[in-house]
Amino acid sequence: MTNRSAPHGDGHPITLGLDTFGDVTNDAQGRPLTHAETIRNLVEEGILADQVGLDHFAIGEHHTDWMPLSAADVVLAAIASRTSRIRLGSGVTVISSDDPVRVYQRYATLDAISNGRAEVILGRGSSTESFPLFGYELGDYDRLFEEKVSLFAELLKEKPVSWSGTTRPSLNGLSVFPHSESGAIPTWLGVGGSPESVVRTARHGFSLMLAVIGGPTARFAPFADLFREALDKLGQPARPVGVHSPGHVAATDEQAVAEFWPHYESTMRMVARQRGFRAPTFEHFGHDVGPDGALYVGSPETVARKIATTLRTLGASRFDLKYGMNGLPHEELMTTIELFGTQVAPLVRDMMTS
Repeated sequence: MTNRSAPHGDGHPITLGLDTFGDVTNDAQGRPLTHAETIRNLVEEGILADQVGLDHFAIGEHHTDWMPLSAADVVLAAIASRTSRIRLGSGVTVISSDDPVRVYQRYATLDAISNGRAEVILGRGSSTESFPLFGYELGDYDRLFEEKVSLFAELLKEKPVSWSGTTRPSLNGLSVFPHSESGAIPTWLGVGGSPESVVRTARHGFSLMLAVIGGPTARFAPFADLFREALDKLGQPARPVGVHSPGHVAATDEQAVAEFWPHYESTMRMVARQRGFRAPTFEHFGHDVGPDGALYVGSPETVARKIATTLRTLGASRFDLKYGMNGLPHEELMTTIELFGTQVAPLVRDMMTS
């Protein structure tokens, strides 16, 4: 693994990585690439993340025309076969609309292929396309999540499982294979702002990944504190807190904004129409790009300084940059990855030890 800074906050070392939703990219003429080209490019992006020394590379599950990454574990297996050290995981797996047994089996298999580098981030998912696709009712949203997370926690023990619920058939002392060589696949729960989910994360023995995608980052500090308090009350050891936020890195602040904003605006307008909220203005975007906001868009020094501030504010030890946006060219994504690994990450580690 790369040289990491000294332990931070809860005693865990600083780790830095990338995650992506596999947004469809454009060619040099601004035309969208095919789904197949986008996925092949994503494999190259994961390989580059390993080459530039990053600690994590994660792919979030989506089921849309403009985010066609519905089988993240397959892509991660392709990346695993061409890398040697970077950790590979989901970011996130929509556990509510999947079968926890199959999720466990797929990532245990990835763990074998990657020689112990697999991890899982479970979440509700902010998109709901998978629910009708697999025959689930949105009215069961909370029950599906709670039950399936509890089953996954049992599966991670890699012992015969006895479990019953209302959302899938019971398991009566059944073993699930393959087992991992380490005996436990690192698992995180993605949380977007629910205190109940924070406590659930601690109760099941997972690590906490805070999805900070808008507004002031500091508003998530109480959730990180609650997580540590819950672990203490439950008599559990300290576990790491991570942060996932969108961003884009270029040579200068001005270039990063110029490249990212048009694609961010068009994507957010599309999402706003689908979900019924107001699309952000450039003024709102500027606030989120500023020192207190949740967008990490700028030069390597600007982004590094903001990440270091975020880690200190939240007492977190992991930061994953959600890179990419619908329509951004593959070449610009590769530049972001290279700059993040070769310049941003070393700067953050230096800042966190000074």
